[in-house]
Amino acid sequence: MSDRISLTIDGRQIEAEPGQTILEAAEEAGVYIPRLCWMKGLSAFGSCRVCTVRVNGRPQSACTQPAAPGMVVENDTQELRELRRSLIDMLFIEGNHFCMFCEKSGDCELQALAYRLGITAPQYPFMFPQRELDATHPEIFVDRNRCILCGRCVRASQELDGKHVFGFVGRGAGKKVAVNAESGLGGTDAAGDDEAVAACPTGSLLKKRVGFAVPVGQRRFDHQPIGSEIEQAQSEE
Repeated sequence: MSDRISLTIDGRQIEAEPGQTILEAAEEAGVYIPRLCWMKGLSAFGSCRVCTVRVNGRPQSACTQPAAPGMVVENDTQELRELRRSLIDMLFIEGNHFCMFCEKSGDCELQALAYRLGITAPQYPFMFPQRELDATHPEIFVDRNRCILCGRCVRASQELDGKHVFGFVGRGAGKKVAVNAESGLGGTDAAGDDEAVAACPTGSLLKKRVGFAVPVGQRRFDHQPIGSEIEQAQSEE
């Protein structure tokens, strides 16, 4: 007898393994739920709220909410699309994101989500904060202007690299990702091939001297929207 859980997402019945979150169950079933702070292989953080869905009428973060039998989940509604647009808008205006010359353009999850949600320009005024750069490391460049505080580098450094290079300091508007050396990233044991570097969804953490190794026009999101690989995998089964 199967112990799998049955639930409904946007009117479609899917199954989940006990212990799976809504996001994990949806992805396995070929349903894409937008996300930024979540990354496969890392503990759930639930900070960005881009994966917010309605569960039995109540808003929940899909990356932290466990799937349960009979659960009715709404993911693709006008209300949720507007919520996600507002969240992405705020991430753009509270940083300094200049996509036209960013090395991560075409491979940036924040940019790709904006395109998927139909955002061409933010609806809120830009804040243009003063944020520091860190080029002290021979292999890695840190641009905090593009940081969205998703915490993926923090968790990847701790959980995958076992180094604890990155961590949060400050609160509110002053919160930022810091490193465990007063002299900057160059004084840490970080390496260019660390999972923490690859985990960054934006252009905040970049490997030096490889920025345009993959030309613009041939990058992950240049031809297909973010999430397409999840939806296509299901349609091909």
